[in-house]
Amino acid sequence: MKIVVCVKYVPDAQADRRFAADLTTDRDGVDGLLSELDEYAVEEALKISEAQGDTTVTVLTVGPQAASDAVRKALQMGADAGVHVLDDGLHGSDAPATSLVLAAVLAKMEFDLVLSGMASTDGGMSVVPAMLAERLGVAQVTYAGKLEVKAGTVRIERDGDASTEVIEAALPAVVSVTDQINEPRYPSFKGIMAAKKKPVTTWSLADLGVSADQVGASAAWTAVEAITARPPRQAGQIVTDEGDGGSKLVAFLAGAKLV
Repeated sequence: MKIVVCVKYVPDAQADRRFAADLTTDRDGVDGLLSELDEYAVEEALKISEAQGDTTVTVLTVGPQAASDAVRKALQMGADAGVHVLDDGLHGSDAPATSLVLAAVLAKMEFDLVLSGMASTDGGMSVVPAMLAERLGVAQVTYAGKLEVKAGTVRIERDGDASTEVIEAALPAVVSVTDQINEPRYPSFKGIMAAKKKPVTTWSLADLGVSADQVGASAAWTAVEAITARPPRQAGQIVTDEGDGGSKLVAFLAGAKLV
């Protein structure tokens, strides 16, 4: 069985994230890492591989040179190989362009199951898995809180507010998983050392047969028109309790229309 996990290199959510001069996400001036939500997809792929045997796990990313760190983290966790699409023409690509490039890569690979996180921690759109499945012409099942692969099918459980849906699809398929599906492992020292010898293939847009005018900021369906800096945090109000603290608190909440 061949599993491909789509992962993304994103700005660290704990860092001071900002936009670059061209109004795209600044990925050079802040620390980046493997999207935390994608770690759950990597972990699920590894669990399937360990349970079934005779399974390869390949991680796939589209992004700048630094995105190789996301691939390396997944390899340290236990993935077998990596693919990195690296091309200056990709800068500013939106979800449709990203799905186009991912589909072009997968068309050159053999796969039975494509896994991804439920969203990226920088964009948060949650649409790339569906777009990718449409481009590949395969089934898609999303927001899996539990996943089982057996006899050429994938079966998931999706938790809703009032019920749990059980969905089954024939392989090949694209599946996105939630942050409730497992607990991602930490890379071991052995895994870190082993990752140095694992193959990582780098492809350009030309290698994939994708034209530069199909991707990048100029081809994006969406664009940031303007940005406004978040206002500085205001100092809090100190209320001295002289026996009427409760009344003052209620008055404050009422004035802020919170009650």
